[in-house]
Amino acid sequence: MIGPVWAAVPVKGFAGAKQRLAPALTAPQRQALARAMLTDVLTALAAAPLAGILVCTADPEAAALARGFGATLTEDDATAGHTAAVTSMGRWLIARGVGAMLTLPGDLPRLTAAEIAALIAAAAPAPSFTIAPARDLQGSNAILLAPPDAVALRFGEDSYFPHLAAARAAGIGPVSVPLPGIGHDIDTPEDLAALRALPARGAGAVEALLAGW
Repeated sequence: MIGPVWAAVPVKGFAGAKQRLAPALTAPQRQALARAMLTDVLTALAAAPLAGILVCTADPEAAALARGFGATLTEDDATAGHTAAVTSMGRWLIARGVGAMLTLPGDLPRLTAAEIAALIAAAAPAPSFTIAPARDLQGSNAILLAPPDAVALRFGEDSYFPHLAAARAAGIGPVSVPLPGIGHDIDTPEDLAALRALPARGAGAVEALLAGW
């Protein structure tokens, strides 16, 4: 078991979000979906056993949304890409004595507090690396690092196995915990179609949004 964990969420601006969904959704729909997904992610994080939530964004609307869930905000490296933003948040947390960081994106509409708790419970004492992959075993949808700089991270469409290798290179045996909610991010029309095919849960901003389309 590790000590207190902070979540670290990098968030791009809602305007122009999710360009790869353009074949299936209009620009206003993509913007609304990005906002709803972040709402669902923050709802799950707020209910999870976390010591805090750190959101890195330069988008005023995303910042206001995060602030409403009690998140702490930073703009450091917010526009420098996913990897740079996460690395910056790791430094921010270390400077404040935080021993563990759970980083995940804002596009996991099936995320639950229970899955977050399961990932934290699976983590070994520091130094440790725990990961929940994307459902296709390509992306790294959630990574729990203790300490926050235990492994150098580099995100991308095919980062899961490289991250396992990076942990081993750092002398840490990686722990992989496949979780269906964390595993379902939304980047492509195929991802969206797969989400629509899942059983309704009767809750969530994304579910309510899609029901109206």
